Amino acid sequence: MNACVTDAAGERWALPRPTAWRLEYTAGVPCDSFWLRCPWDGGNTTKPADWVEFSAEQGGARVFTGGVDECEVSLSGRGRLLEVSGRGMAARLLDNEALGQDYQTATQKDIIRDHVRPYGITVAPGAQLPAVAQFSVATGSSEWSVVYEFARYYGGVAPRFDREGRLVLSGWDDSRERVVDDSSPLIALVRRDRRYGVLSQVLTRDRWSGAVETVDNRDFAAQGGMARRIITMPAKSSYKAMRYSGQFQLDQSAAELERMELTVGEAFCVWPGDLVTVRRSGLDWNGRYRAVKVTVGMDEGGHWTRMELAPPDVTI
Repeated sequence: MNACVTDAAGERWALPRPTAWRLEYTAGVPCDSFWLRCPWDGGNTTKPADWVEFSAEQGGARVFTGGVDECEVSLSGRGRLLEVSGRGMAARLLDNEALGQDYQTATQKDIIRDHVRPYGITVAPGAQLPAVAQFSVATGSSEWSVVYEFARYYGGVAPRFDREGRLVLSGWDDSRERVVDDSSPLIALVRRDRRYGVLSQVLTRDRWSGAVETVDNRDFAAQGGMARRIITMPAKSSYKAMRYSGQFQLDQSAAELERMELTVGEAFCVWPGDLVTVRRSGLDWNGRYRAVKVTVGMDEGGHWTRMELAPPDVTI
């Protein structure tokens, strides 16, 4: 892997070939991140404290774009080493607070203009989100929460960033599918079922009329789950109707009910959003999943990819 950093003046510097690295990709939440270690002889004309951006390429293709959060130079028996870490481009939206405002009708163009482009972020082609009437941005919200609410609650699309650092506002591309079978170089497999946090029932109450809408997670209730939440619609309920809908709350609470973690001895073999079919002999959990988190790394043991898998229709 080849890594580069860019300083505030826009000058680009190639880093020495890393001796260990780790790139973590998510399906939008919370944020992509990176870490690498490489030799550092101290004779370089650039200073780590000046670095702002980071990029990495593998085989001539961009595999990460983000910002530098921390640099550390150490001296030990192994010589002088440099460690660099940071986050993906979503950090720019997470770190900046939005100006509270109300839109009579918010369009995709409005959201991108006011909450995305001011931070030097471009948008990948293919985005076609519907306009939202009476859309409100609460004071104190992060720019990321504004984009997430507009895209996920109202457009049904999980916003995320691609490897070139572009904001993606389109649905999953199910044309990519990875098969993990007996021929795959499997290093480790973990299956996790987590009931904590999963809701069995949500009651949505209209503050003005007193009407109550009840939505049940029948499958979870049949398994003995018993966790109810009552949501009172705010004064501007029309602004937030989808956000506070019982079904969305149920789906989101069940997002981590079923997870599988696979580690294989290959690098960059799957990306977040890809479909993964597990077909291993003697395994009770074979089936089709969606990758929601992928970590790719290289260390003394070689290259590896750890993928966190969830049901294909998981709500992120």
